[in-house]
Amino acid sequence: MASDRGGTQRPWYALAALAFAIVMVGTTIPTPLYGLYRAEIGFSEFLVTVVFAVYACGVIAALLVAGDFSDVLGRRPVLLVGVGLSLLSAVCFVFEGGLPALFVGRLLSGFAAGLFSGAATAAVTELAPPGQHGRAALTATAANMGGLGCGPLIAGLLAQYEPHPLRLPYLVHLALLVVAGGIIRAMPETVAVKHPRPPLRPQGVVVPPGTRGVFVPAALSAFAGFSVLGLFTAVSPTFVAVYLDVDDLAVSGLIVLTVFLSSLAGQMLMGRTGAVRALPLGCAVLTVGLVLIGCSLLVESLPVLVVGAVVSGLGQGLAFRSSVANVSRVAPAEQRGATISGLFVVAYVGISVPVVGIGALAVAVGLRSAGVIFVACVIVVATTVAGYLVRHPMPAA
Repeated sequence: MASDRGGTQRPWYALAALAFAIVMVGTTIPTPLYGLYRAEIGFSEFLVTVVFAVYACGVIAALLVAGDFSDVLGRRPVLLVGVGLSLLSAVCFVFEGGLPALFVGRLLSGFAAGLFSGAATAAVTELAPPGQHGRAALTATAANMGGLGCGPLIAGLLAQYEPHPLRLPYLVHLALLVVAGGIIRAMPETVAVKHPRPPLRPQGVVVPPGTRGVFVPAALSAFAGFSVLGLFTAVSPTFVAVYLDVDDLAVSGLIVLTVFLSSLAGQMLMGRTGAVRALPLGCAVLTVGLVLIGCSLLVESLPVLVVGAVVSGLGQGLAFRSSVANVSRVAPAEQRGATISGLFVVAYVGISVPVVGIGALAVAVGLRSAGVIFVACVIVVATTVAGYLVRHPMPAA
């Protein structure tokens, strides 16, 4: 409600983005710490990928069940629940005593991320000054990707150079979450809540018939791009430590940050290429990055891995922002939110299922060979989408 925001639009717009970033930081804090958990608890690389996938299951569940709840209840109540879930997740990790606590903590973190992905993006956009909605959408993306990227870096630095490596990162995040909760509690509500309130119903996945020609290639590209993000956030720290002899957790966190910052850069580039051209171009760039990642696994080269992270991140960001823009453009207004949520569901299936496959394969053939097979499979998906879009271009806006 514009009347509630008055002359304070710009500060709240930035503060809401800060709260968004803080919550997303918590979802990737465990990334550089999995090796320490393995040493403390004693479990396999396969279980590492399963613990990671539990997070994605939480995101998917939240998207399917509550993806549009903030449209009915208002942004603030849903975001405050998200902060509360993130707080509970951090508490699970602080008092972690084995695998059950890890599973519960990751699941709660996934619920929080699923609630925030839609509601916080909408809140940042709605709190922006008039005429700045395009910039606000990019700011929301920057908060999302920046938070995801900063989580491993913060955890890596604290775990490497400070005491209590498996607790201090979460204690720091708990303090940050108090700040995020204060921001959300104080910020203006941007949704006019109806009375009587409409019933809350799970929305599920919605793909209107007229959108399928755009939705399917967009969803496949999102699946491929997010599977690469899953590779770096779940598996790359172990590969770097085992095969590259890099035991510095801060370096592992920095590599993951590189992928997410590159993704953000790729999303910013879409404005220059246009949404229609960006999707096949992003898939092509993603393919080049995957080839580099595969080469880094074979020759055991940290520099090649970093370059592969940069290139694949650029391709993922370019393709994903294009996917969202194209699906949003063709979806009917009354089903737009549900259709975009469906795209995110496919993306988070991509971030989880292939990574679990890597863990399972690693038991039989080793982590490096499993990674090479993974890269080859994702290359097939990305090149298939790019080739299809070259032959069948999406209609222009």
